[in-house]
Amino acid sequence: AIILFFKGLAIGAANVIPGVSGGTIALITGIYDRLINSIKSVDATAIKLLFQGKFKEFWSHINGTFLTLIFLGVGVSLVSLAIFFKWLLENDNPSYEIWLYAFFFGLILVSIISVGRTIQKWDVITIVSLVIGLALALFLTFLKPGVENEATYYLLICGAIAMCSMILPGLSGSFVLIIMGNYKLIMVDAISEANLKIIIPVGIGAILGLLAFSRVLAWVFKRFRDQTIALLTGFIIGSLAIIWPWKDKTFLKDANGETIIRKGEKVLSGYENWHLPDFSNVETLIAVSLIVVGGIAIWAMEKFASAEQEENPVKA
Repeated sequence: AIILFFKGLAIGAANVIPGVSGGTIALITGIYDRLINSIKSVDATAIKLLFQGKFKEFWSHINGTFLTLIFLGVGVSLVSLAIFFKWLLENDNPSYEIWLYAFFFGLILVSIISVGRTIQKWDVITIVSLVIGLALALFLTFLKPGVENEATYYLLICGAIAMCSMILPGLSGSFVLIIMGNYKLIMVDAISEANLKIIIPVGIGAILGLLAFSRVLAWVFKRFRDQTIALLTGFIIGSLAIIWPWKDKTFLKDANGETIIRKGEKVLSGYENWHLPDFSNVETLIAVSLIVVGGIAIWAMEKFASAEQEENPVKA
């Protein structure tokens, strides 16, 4: 139970950061298939058992203990890290943001190897799938983010689309929210401030999207596993550009060329000028060290998950 809770914490942590996928963490910790199939089991049969008062059968049917532990970990991680990241990203010291992204760059870099080597057979279709995934990720990287929108219907859509991408290894739900213009509104401000006006419609959209998309994913993984993982590996490779620590932000401007200020802050429109850092200063050395630490963290997580799966393949 403790191990599953900590895996949930790791998935939640990944979902907070743009460019990092909670699905990637689920995949390399050995619970991805079980997670998707458990979510998919919340179906008509489950609802029938619930309304018939057969709670034990209902709980067993949906793998309730497993889902509760995972999503409890995700929830705790989302709330606690949203507050921490809000402080880091809004701090006057720009080094904090660089260090944060450096750590997650290391996570993603090593996860490419972790996810890619689960492909059992490489062929032309698998390679093409990898290239398509890479191209799609790069396309998303250079899209200009939309404008922040608090309309209820848009929050429902954000929740559904973001949750679908969060359970796809390699595709960051947080980055999708940046593209849709609502990352800071939802993942930073609303969660850290417990703004239910924002959280409730996003949550409803997320639940509906999760239940619907899990069925599609389960079907695809069962029939085209290698090609799907190759596609997702391409997504992960492409997401390295999103999370690269040394790049410049661009902000939305009005018709007169003045920077738009919304709720007292500049509105992010994208990134430009990807560049190498100055390796002669301490800030860069710390960032490089954090890249290494991030890589080691993923490596250790995978080793731990593999050892656990060998010891207890039913529960891993």
